[in-house]
Amino acid sequence: MKLEYDEIGAWSEIKLEIVRKYAAAYSTIMAKQPSIKKHIYVDAFAGPGVHISRATGDFVLGSPLNALQIQPAFKEFHFIDADGNRTAQIKEFAGNRPDVFTYESDCNEILPEEIFPRAMYSNYARALCLLDPYNIDLAWEVVKAAGQMRSIEIFLNFMIMDANMNVLRHDPEKADPRQVARMNRFWGDDSWRTAAYDTSGNLFGWEEKGTNEQLVQAYRERLLQVAGFGYVPEPLPMRNSKGATVYYLFFASRKATGEKIVEDIFAKYRDRGV
Repeated sequence: MKLEYDEIGAWSEIKLEIVRKYAAAYSTIMAKQPSIKKHIYVDAFAGPGVHISRATGDFVLGSPLNALQIQPAFKEFHFIDADGNRTAQIKEFAGNRPDVFTYESDCNEILPEEIFPRAMYSNYARALCLLDPYNIDLAWEVVKAAGQMRSIEIFLNFMIMDANMNVLRHDPEKADPRQVARMNRFWGDDSWRTAAYDTSGNLFGWEEKGTNEQLVQAYRERLLQVAGFGYVPEPLPMRNSKGATVYYLFFASRKATGEKIVEDIFAKYRDRGV
């Protein structure tokens, strides 16, 4: 088969480092818990498995191949992508490993229906799930389902650049209804408007666009209060070479231990100036 590769920026390389470091720590902790029967790794937007660094031109292992190398190993690996060529490529890289499952599918459908049930809290199973879309086309119901499972920790990419470019107009009345519907699906309802727009700074009640930070903090509160994750550290802004924030990397867990480990990892990257 002809191999495919994505070209990725420095911010994506950092994200891969972060997820790899946490996944290694997570698997080590889970493997030592005698009460845990299995822990699984889930990548909802798996991609081709290997990328090319925009900065150096070198090959960079994607999150699926990073996960497959972690020791002690996860008990199962579930890789999802809507592009069948990409899932086939990951399967080729993985060989005949019986613990690797690939899906050519929409993760918004297959995660709550088929994969999350494999990590039931009552069955002493746990999961680490990477929700890393290229845009805001991720359904809130998937995120909420993960939080309410009590057994799933997530990394989540909030693609603020997509939201700013396509939804969050300075005049909200000019936003394309189709783009607004995408945001509603990502957020779970239209309450994002309260965080995204402000009427307090003028005499006439006009809505004025707020800051990225206001919107992101409101989403963090939703992860805590609505989805039911117990611990959501401050997300990490991922910036391009011009200093613009492309997306915010969130982590959410039911465990304080997970939050502490991620805070330590995030702290190493917050001031890198990428």
